[in-house]
Amino acid sequence: MATIDILGFRHAYDLTAPTATTSPVLVFVHGWLLSRRYWQPLTDRLASNYQCLTYDLRGFGDSQADDGDSDIGHSIALNSCYTPAAYARDLEILLEKLDISNAWLVGHSLGGTIALWAASQLSDRIKGVVCINAGGGIYLKEEFERFRAVGKQLVKMRPRWLAHLPLADFVFARDSVARSIGRFWGRQRLRDFVAAHPDAALGALLDSTTEAEIHLLPQIVSQLKQPVYFIAGTKDKIMEPKYVLHLASFHWMFQGGGENVLQLDCGHLAMMEQPDAVASYLQNILKEHT
Repeated sequence: MATIDILGFRHAYDLTAPTATTSPVLVFVHGWLLSRRYWQPLTDRLASNYQCLTYDLRGFGDSQADDGDSDIGHSIALNSCYTPAAYARDLEILLEKLDISNAWLVGHSLGGTIALWAASQLSDRIKGVVCINAGGGIYLKEEFERFRAVGKQLVKMRPRWLAHLPLADFVFARDSVARSIGRFWGRQRLRDFVAAHPDAALGALLDSTTEAEIHLLPQIVSQLKQPVYFIAGTKDKIMEPKYVLHLASFHWMFQGGGENVLQLDCGHLAMMEQPDAVASYLQNILKEHT
């Protein structure tokens, strides 16, 4: 793990070795209450052909303010905006500092929204986007109010001792997936769930699910000139395929039949539940466009 300062906040990242070719760098953006670690099944399969960058969003994973930093309150205050656009700005600075000028973004769930925002802001650096379990663009008031209320309670109910509760990792290994992803990853999900900074956990939830943000996303997709692909899980209860297809339909590649959408037999963590299929899809996309 390496770290880098972005607008006064320490960000953690991993960058695999450069490859012998001039292929684009694959930049992976994780989802809410997760971390960069969930991309390992994909980077293990892709790093021999593509340089891969994974990083933790501000306030998640290892991208935390130092406990001993006397300016911790000031640091958080400077980074108190958690909209997808703000996180896209963080990503823009990360790519600039690492001198990455030829990238494809791969975003999961909230990370997919951030990737789309970043692509709209950085058309010269970002050559394409793949959204995994990410969609939306339809604002259903009652459903979103219920979702936000549940999310608020979820953020509040995260005592540190939960990470040491017996069998809790089994619950997290089965949550939001079609089949268990294994106890090791259940423990990782539990650790990331507990460790997410309260401001970031709540802010990212609320700032990304306003009516204005939801309605703006299809407009962004419709304006993108880069290729954009979507991967949906047929058993995804968080982001159902119909919402993925809806957002994908605003892109010029959709062509009425969803040519830029792949549906897999999985839940909300396609990159972990179906890593071989996702890696193969990514490789085919990159071959077609490079």
